[in-house]
Amino acid sequence: MAKILVVKSSILGAYSQSAKLIGEFLAERQGAGHQDEVVERDLGAEPLPALDGVVLGALAGQGELTAEQQGIRDLSQQLIDEIQAADMVIIGLPMYNFGMPSQLKSWIDLICRAGITFTYTETGPVGLLTDKPVLIVTTTGGVHKNQATDLALSHLKTVLGFVGLHQVTVAYAQALNMGPDAQSQGLSEARAVLTTQVEVI
Repeated sequence: MAKILVVKSSILGAYSQSAKLIGEFLAERQGAGHQDEVVERDLGAEPLPALDGVVLGALAGQGELTAEQQGIRDLSQQLIDEIQAADMVIIGLPMYNFGMPSQLKSWIDLICRAGITFTYTETGPVGLLTDKPVLIVTTTGGVHKNQATDLALSHLKTVLGFVGLHQVTVAYAQALNMGPDAQSQGLSEARAVLTTQVEVI
């Protein structure tokens, strides 16, 4: 039995293409005989606290914390523990205005913890999370794959490597707002990649 952490970040709920693709992938694994334990974080439905002075103080402060800050630090540790306990992490990454959803950025800010998920050495930063397969399901309305405008994916991959997660596969569904034919092709290309990942763990 594999333990899979699913992090969804779309704000579109039932209309989310990234969430739909993730659901199809999990169903395909189930159809192949896998009995997965799935832990889901739907950041669009249940947003995390955004980075501000209070959150920063909770994550970096060394002194006495307020009750609110202690709750934030506990939440951060819970998110990190979810990653560490997983055999695979799946992240839904829609692109909004060339960037990732603010909800996903909040998740990143809460899992990037000096001395816990990364550390600095004389030769540069070293990630401290246990490496494991990460599947990114990214969706874009236009054509951005391998372009300078592919900023959301570049950002996320950089952060994952920074905390020690290097086994990254990307299922890319692009051109979803460019007409039925382009959308169908974009989804088909993403599904083809997802199928290759069914037996990864």
